[in-house]
Amino acid sequence: MGDKVHIKRDDLVLVLSGRDKGKTGIVLRVYPKRKRAVVQGVNFIKKHMRPRSATEQGGIIEMEGTIHVSNLKLICPKCNRPTRIARRKLETGFSVRVCKKCGEVVERS
Repeated sequence: MGDKVHIKRDDLVLVLSGRDKGKTGIVLRVYPKRKRAVVQGVNFIKKHMRPRSATEQGGIIEMEGTIHVSNLKLICPKCNRPTRIARRKLETGFSVRVCKKCGEVVERS
């Protein structure tokens, strides 16, 4: 039941805290059970990779790590401001995300 998060894949978000505070990026992946997300260009980690085959080279690679969703704020595509999200039910019964600042429905881009 508590696996709903306020962001989805391909959303533009602002990082609120941590060493990448103030940066914006696009959400690449969301892990709702862990309440974490991977954001493009944010929270780089170094991972030691072993070569999987004889032709592949191992080494240290840099990749985006996960960040907790409480440290992310959605940037509304309509008003271009960081905003909180409300959930509203439509007449059809579907639940949609709504921008708290401008009141517009936030759709996936």
